[in-house]
Amino acid sequence: MRSIYGVYLMVVICFGMYIITLCQEDSEDITAIYIVTLKEAQAATHYYDELRRVNHNSSHGAYGKLNVHKRRFRNISKADRRYGSYVARVHDSLLRRVLKGEKYLKLYSYHYLINGFAVFVTPEQADKLSRRREVANVVLDFSVRTATTHTPQFLGLPQGAWAQQGGYEFAGEGVVIGFIDTGIDPNHPSFADDTTDHPYPVPHHFSGICEVTPDFPSGSCNRKLVGARHFAASAITRGIFNSSQDYASPFDGDGHGTHTASVAAGNHGVPVIVSGHYFGNASGMAPRSHIAIYKALYKSFGGFAADVVAAIDQAAQDGVDIISLSITPNRRPPGIATFFNPIDMALLSAVKAGIFVVQAAGNTGPSPKSMSSFSPWIFTVGAASHDRMYSNSIVLGNNVTIHGVGLAPGTENDTMYTLVSAIHALNNDTTVADDMYVGECQDSSNFNQDLVEGNLLICSYSIRFILGISTIKRAFETAKNLSAVGVVYYMDPFVLGFQLNPVPMKMPGIIIPSPQDSKILLQYYNSSLEKEKDSKKIVKFKAVAKICGGLKANYSNSAPKIMYYSARGPDPEDNSLDDADIMKPNLVAPGNFVWAAWSSAGGDSVEFIGENFAMMSGTSMAAPHISGLAALIKQKYPSFSPSAIGSALSTTASLNDKNGGPIMAQRAYADPDQNQSPATPFDMGSGFVNATAALNPGLIFDSSYDEYMSFLCGINGSAPVVQNYTGQDCLVYNSTINGPDLNLPSITIARLDQSRTVQRSVTNIADNETYSVGWSPPYGVSAKVSPSHFYIASGEKQVLTIVLNAAFNNSVASFGRIGLFGSKGHVLNIPLSVIVKTTYNTTNS
Repeated sequence: MRSIYGVYLMVVICFGMYIITLCQEDSEDITAIYIVTLKEAQAATHYYDELRRVNHNSSHGAYGKLNVHKRRFRNISKADRRYGSYVARVHDSLLRRVLKGEKYLKLYSYHYLINGFAVFVTPEQADKLSRRREVANVVLDFSVRTATTHTPQFLGLPQGAWAQQGGYEFAGEGVVIGFIDTGIDPNHPSFADDTTDHPYPVPHHFSGICEVTPDFPSGSCNRKLVGARHFAASAITRGIFNSSQDYASPFDGDGHGTHTASVAAGNHGVPVIVSGHYFGNASGMAPRSHIAIYKALYKSFGGFAADVVAAIDQAAQDGVDIISLSITPNRRPPGIATFFNPIDMALLSAVKAGIFVVQAAGNTGPSPKSMSSFSPWIFTVGAASHDRMYSNSIVLGNNVTIHGVGLAPGTENDTMYTLVSAIHALNNDTTVADDMYVGECQDSSNFNQDLVEGNLLICSYSIRFILGISTIKRAFETAKNLSAVGVVYYMDPFVLGFQLNPVPMKMPGIIIPSPQDSKILLQYYNSSLEKEKDSKKIVKFKAVAKICGGLKANYSNSAPKIMYYSARGPDPEDNSLDDADIMKPNLVAPGNFVWAAWSSAGGDSVEFIGENFAMMSGTSMAAPHISGLAALIKQKYPSFSPSAIGSALSTTASLNDKNGGPIMAQRAYADPDQNQSPATPFDMGSGFVNATAALNPGLIFDSSYDEYMSFLCGINGSAPVVQNYTGQDCLVYNSTINGPDLNLPSITIARLDQSRTVQRSVTNIADNETYSVGWSPPYGVSAKVSPSHFYIASGEKQVLTIVLNAAFNNSVASFGRIGLFGSKGHVLNIPLSVIVKTTYNTTNS
């Protein structure tokens, strides 16, 4: 990621809702952007703590009381607009005092979730700020990156979760999902608000605005898309913002943000038409939910933490119910623990305010410890396949069938057509020596139409297609100009193991993604050529083939499976890769080959430029599935805390594929289906999301903000860092706890030294019920859970005590489960993960 620091004059730069003032005539010595937090608590903490005192003696139940807190808390935050202005003036005053007469540039004042600001200064000035008694923390800004027609059916929503909510017309009603992404295309039919006669009011608790710019004119927002802003101060200050590509507005010039928003909350029943072909109707997981957009990532450079924190801060202040982040940091956060970084700590404050936070795990799998989402208050989602696939195939004249990809029609009437390689159809003015990439068929002027017309053109597919230098569309334009029947792409042998998404094609075509299968095609083709004996000139092309077509979907019983790119645990606690006692990912959801809305200017995938929908893969696609399903839970249980929503999703997750076998995990980038084994909790967390069961979990595990604080305070040497980020003293907490002691719906122990006892508390949100407890201990560990049977009344709590003993020394992770089986049909699964086991201490005193 390049950083360009230009020379600035005495100017005021205005963009979005922000005014940035440069305080000196030039800034040639300014070197970097820093995020500075102050020791005084932020606005959200003041309000939350005051409300907690006011409502301490409330007669409401636990969840009713939380709901009262949240509702009043948001009303106060909306009414007191002066607080933000006051905090900004305090920040300005501090900067003037500390950097008197010096050059600096303040980008943002954060006041809602954290009390601080982003500033463009030299390292020496940053050091001056860090030594002020008012300043708690100074962190160098860092970069971040972006990490469906059928998935509602695969998840059973029409007959299950949607039916329970009154049908898709009501699914997610009243819930606002905030997306921190690349923006949105407001003109897409997936975000229209006139698709039903049912009234569609904007929720009263939401106070966001719709930013108006030339790219995002008045009227872009509606009762569906209720808010839209953009944040780019860090990028603009670095001099890398390209207004022609990136749009200084909430408009999506990339496509990623439009895609993720529609996966979670796009309208129901929108026709998916790509390259003139119909692929069914699309729907978001919560088609009745509202969407609020906070654009902080951009097509040409990604994004930066300073802008992301500003977006999180604004989303919380606006009153969103869920924050969805299909983004991850580009590097593991430095410091004593991965949890202590500006983004995660801002999200902790959001969770404190009652907001459920969902984040993509990252696309850095399948290696262990590749996780890019770290903290226990964040619900981390990995990517799995679903059962719909699009496969294409070509049948050669020697009766060999080769499978490939391509959303393309087949050749007509089972007719076999002659195969002609592009490099054998060059005109007299073109040679491979002149252009080594001519075989990629990017320019029709290079070829002899008489040789190609009416035949199947063979083109090569190289890394240049992946990089966007060559495109499928240009190759098809070449084929069309030459009157070819269709195009067959063989894989360059240097593109080893690359997994291709299905690509839309307007005429018969296929990409053979396997170098081995490409060799089979070329061997048949070359062996069929008729050549003159002496000159070796080709006299006749005798190889023939037909393309079967890939427009029709196939369905597999082996789904879901964990995709090779989905990031894996164990959760790294710090930069030295020590393991945290936190299970990551929390869950997996559909993330592979997902159809969803696409921006009219979207350029993230060159093959879908100009299309209304795109098929994408990644944990970026998995996370908004969970954001939308969380909206359904929030709709049914408005008073649920964020951890209660996470518990409902986790404990009800499925452990089996459609065939009843174990969910498998791909273990290699190359030939992933040939390298797979049963998934572990470090691959899939609690399992694959079960949307309908999550609406009736029976029992929930609830964790509070105070527990998260006690956990952070329990990290060795963390007290000053906690003070810096939260403004709270660890001495306030009577005792600290470790990761295994958090009341999570999972248990992970990185180092089991002889024996460990942990407890979990469950709350019954259903009718009175009797539960029996069963367990399967991890290999090398003995386990006991008590009580093994219990009766629990509605609204009551039950404490479970789990004792784990190391049976022998072992440093390989092993896994088990605890099952809670209710007499009225509720079943909860709690995964157990133990890495290092030590039975005794070998050191002599």
